[in-house]
Amino acid sequence: MTKMDYYELLTVSRDASDAEIKTAYRRLAMQYHPDRNPDNPDAEEKFKACSEAYSVLSDSDKRAAYDRYGHAAFQGGGPGGGNPFQGGGFSGQDMGDIFGDIFGEMFNMGGNRRASRVQRGRDLRFDMTLEFEEAVFGKEKEITIRRAEVCEDCKGAGTARGKQPQACPQCKGAGQVRFQQGFFSVARTCPQCSGTGTLITDACKTCAGQTTVMREHKIVVKVPAGVEQDTRIRYQGEGEAGRFGGPAGDLYVVLDVKPHKFFERDGDDLHCVMPISFPQAALGTEIEIEGLEGTETIKVPEGTQSGRQFKLRGKGVPHLNERGKGDLIVEIRVATPAKLTKTQRDLLKQLGETMVVENAPHSRGLFDKVKDIFS
Repeated sequence: MTKMDYYELLTVSRDASDAEIKTAYRRLAMQYHPDRNPDNPDAEEKFKACSEAYSVLSDSDKRAAYDRYGHAAFQGGGPGGGNPFQGGGFSGQDMGDIFGDIFGEMFNMGGNRRASRVQRGRDLRFDMTLEFEEAVFGKEKEITIRRAEVCEDCKGAGTARGKQPQACPQCKGAGQVRFQQGFFSVARTCPQCSGTGTLITDACKTCAGQTTVMREHKIVVKVPAGVEQDTRIRYQGEGEAGRFGGPAGDLYVVLDVKPHKFFERDGDDLHCVMPISFPQAALGTEIEIEGLEGTETIKVPEGTQSGRQFKLRGKGVPHLNERGKGDLIVEIRVATPAKLTKTQRDLLKQLGETMVVENAPHSRGLFDKVKDIFS
């Protein structure tokens, strides 16, 4: 059977760098490894072919011979003869470097390492809804979560009447089973004991051997002043219980803050829009705004234009876990009436005759001069 070109196998060009060849091989090794393709009989052959190609192209001398003579360079009697897998194989590459970051502990080179029975508990998430003011000023709320807790009857052992679990007969307590796969010795988690190395033969009736039971748990959440949307509060050890003496997981409370009816938040500043009438803008006025901590008064000078902003310092949101507050920024909008009485219309006509403005386009600089007419 004709062998496929090594460069084509690894999907790299003939002038590819060593790094490009290594990257391509890592990707293909992960794609075609038989452990990841148990139902694909062609995967092992593809994996072996890619490994053979890499063993040649990763070695400068073998690559040079291959570039000159092709596959004939490694056939008996051919130039540079010999098998590419003889004399060290894989060009002395450290297989931990090749596969460690891809397969983790799939390729266990260090002998029979027993998997630990200790298992950390799962983290939990609780979504808490807050009113806008509760997020600004802080709040304490009691919540109820449902979580796995250590079984009180068996004390987390999973066995009845205090019996100890037995060593798994398939892995002999190692937690892993090993087998030869091509060029590598591969370790898999033992399917019989799920990597714990033990089996429970007489299960606790309360937890059915699971070591934990589901219970409701109450906890008081202390929301600090100044939190924002999607803030996460972590409670260490308040998640689900670990198994076989493992630590408990954590509880993450994620905050969902309701919007305010007219304030919008930008960092620790609050923004709002305040409508006023044309006479108020032209003659000046005082307006009152209901802030989060009481009524605030703003003095609007005569000739105020729509869009002008007034800043009330320290009237915004408290800085989270710090002293001080943001500002309250009020934007003035001059409201144009949609309906007028006859008297109002007549008065506006008289006013309009005294305030003639040429209706023609101007640059933004000239527009500032037009505003002087109204000041």
